[in-house]
Amino acid sequence: MGWDGVKRHFQVKIVPQWPTKQKSVKHESLKTNGKDQRFFSQQGDSSSTLEKELTDLFESLRDAAKDEKDKMELESTMEYLQSHLKINLENAELFVAIYLVQAPSIGEITLRGFVDGWKLTAVPASLADQAAHVRQLVAKLSKDKELFRKVYKYAFIGGREKDQKALDLENATVFWGTLFSSPGMRWETKNHNWLELWKSFLEEKWTRSVNKDMWNMTLEFAFKSMEDESLSFWNEDGAWPSVIDDFVGWCHGKGIGKTEQMDVDGEQ
Repeated sequence: MGWDGVKRHFQVKIVPQWPTKQKSVKHESLKTNGKDQRFFSQQGDSSSTLEKELTDLFESLRDAAKDEKDKMELESTMEYLQSHLKINLENAELFVAIYLVQAPSIGEITLRGFVDGWKLTAVPASLADQAAHVRQLVAKLSKDKELFRKVYKYAFIGGREKDQKALDLENATVFWGTLFSSPGMRWETKNHNWLELWKSFLEEKWTRSVNKDMWNMTLEFAFKSMEDESLSFWNEDGAWPSVIDDFVGWCHGKGIGKTEQMDVDGEQ
């Protein structure tokens, strides 16, 4: 996709998700000794220091003459991702990065998202350390289901057009192709390339947008189909959305994913 692809597919408004602040718990019997107080004081000082260092780093990355206050806009964002983090904008590395910095859009990074996102990792406030951390996550993306799930789900948030609750089908297809290909988790098994089958099915049968349930359940179906390419886990009475039921029926019509029981029945 390159620059044109990023600008075409990825300049969309998303809703950032910040960690919920925990309410303080008060109890008359709860007491801390001097050692505990010193520990929490040191932790607080360390957190404050990291936050200031991250804020300073963010300000150094902004183009003060062009960018809105407390934001890195498109040019600054792409400079940060490509030149400093060494991100490949044409594969799943991009989604790892926007997940890390809690980007409010793929072409924009806010001060709050940058600071809060990197604080959660406890990575030092240096570009070299941040780039190294991204590389570590990218290396694990194809094997770590929970990491992949988090990155995948944030892609839905990032992909929606402003004020829309669903993904445009064209963008969703681009995102699936990006996430389910290396260095993401390849959606394929010994005998089938499920990503290509899914894309062919959508092209033939699906014209609507992609809502959150369809997006999330596609991932769960992908996980299960990678473990069992016979699709024996699926049944008509399951809780899958209708589009997944239709996809399984489409596959069966092509002789793909027949269960062993169905094959036995056909031989009788």
